Amino acid sequence: MAMTPHLEPGLPGGTLTTEAPPGAPAGDQIHAKPRGMVRRGWEVFAENKMALVSLGFLVFMFLFCFVGPHIYVTEQVYVTLSDTLCRPSAQHLLGCDKLGYDILGRLMVGGQNSLEVGIGAAFVACVFGSIYGATSGFAGGVVDSIMMRIVDAMLSIPFIFVLIILSVLLHPDTPTLIVFIALIYWPGPARLVRGETLSLRTREYVQAVKVAGGRSSRAVLRHVMPNAIGTIIVQGTFAVADSILILAGLGFLGFGLAPPATDWGSMLSDGLLYIQSDENYWWLIYPAGILIILVVVAINYIGDALRDAFETRLQRR
Repeated sequence: MAMTPHLEPGLPGGTLTTEAPPGAPAGDQIHAKPRGMVRRGWEVFAENKMALVSLGFLVFMFLFCFVGPHIYVTEQVYVTLSDTLCRPSAQHLLGCDKLGYDILGRLMVGGQNSLEVGIGAAFVACVFGSIYGATSGFAGGVVDSIMMRIVDAMLSIPFIFVLIILSVLLHPDTPTLIVFIALIYWPGPARLVRGETLSLRTREYVQAVKVAGGRSSRAVLRHVMPNAIGTIIVQGTFAVADSILILAGLGFLGFGLAPPATDWGSMLSDGLLYIQSDENYWWLIYPAGILIILVVVAINYIGDALRDAFETRLQRR
C-alpha cells in the first residue's frame, strides 16, 4: 500500500509526515525530519570505507606518538653505546640504532615532530594563503593581477633548494621548520581560494554588503571565507601530507631537525648506511619508511572523502 506524505498542521513550519493507508496500524505513521548539512556530509564521508579506516589509523598514530612515550619509556636524549645496533628483543622491541637509541621509542618521538610540523605548517600556510587569495579575488582588477603575479613568482622557485639553504644557515627546530614550510607552501591554497572567491563575490549576500557600505574586509572574513571553508579544509588536509613528505625529504638529505631531535626521514637516512650490510639491519629502515607511507596515504584518503563530503551535488542527492 502507498503512503501519502503531508505536512502536519499546528507545528511551526509544518513537519513532514507519512500517512498510513486506512486500516494500517498507527505505528506506520512515520515522522521524517530533514537531515542537516553536517549529517549529510558525514554520510557521504562514511560511504568511503578506506577513509574511515584511514581516520581510525590516524587516531591510532596520534595515540602512538603522543601517549606511547608515557607507556613505553625510553632514553631519547643521551646515547647508550652498550646497546648500539642491538637486535629486536623483549627489552628493545624494534632493536636500537647506531647510537643505542631504542627504535620504537625513536619512532614515537620522530612521529611527534613529523605530525607537529605537518599540521602546523599546513595550518599556517592555509590560513595565510586563504586570506591572501580571498583578498586578491575580492579586490579584482590591478590589485588582483599584482597579487597573483607574486604567487606565480613564488611557485616558480625550486622550494627544496630554498629549504636546504635555510636549514644550513639556521639549523631549524620544529617551530622554525613550520614557518619555513608554510612560507613556500602558501601560494597553492592562495590560488585555490582566489578562484573560489571569484565565484562567491558575485553572490547576492556579498553584493548586499557592498551596497550597504560595508567594508571589504568584513565581506571577505564574514561571507567569502566561511563559504569557501570546504575548499580550505580539503586543501589543508592535503597540505598536512605534503608537509610531512617535505620534512621527511629534508631529514633524508640530512637537513632536518638537529640531534637529538629526529623525524621519520632522518631515521630512514640513518638506516640506509646499513642497508647493504651482511647483518640485515632491517629495523633501521622499514619501520620509519612504512609509517611515512601509511600516514601520507591515510591523509590522502581522508582528503578525498572530505572533498566528496563538501560537494553540494553529493550532499543533496
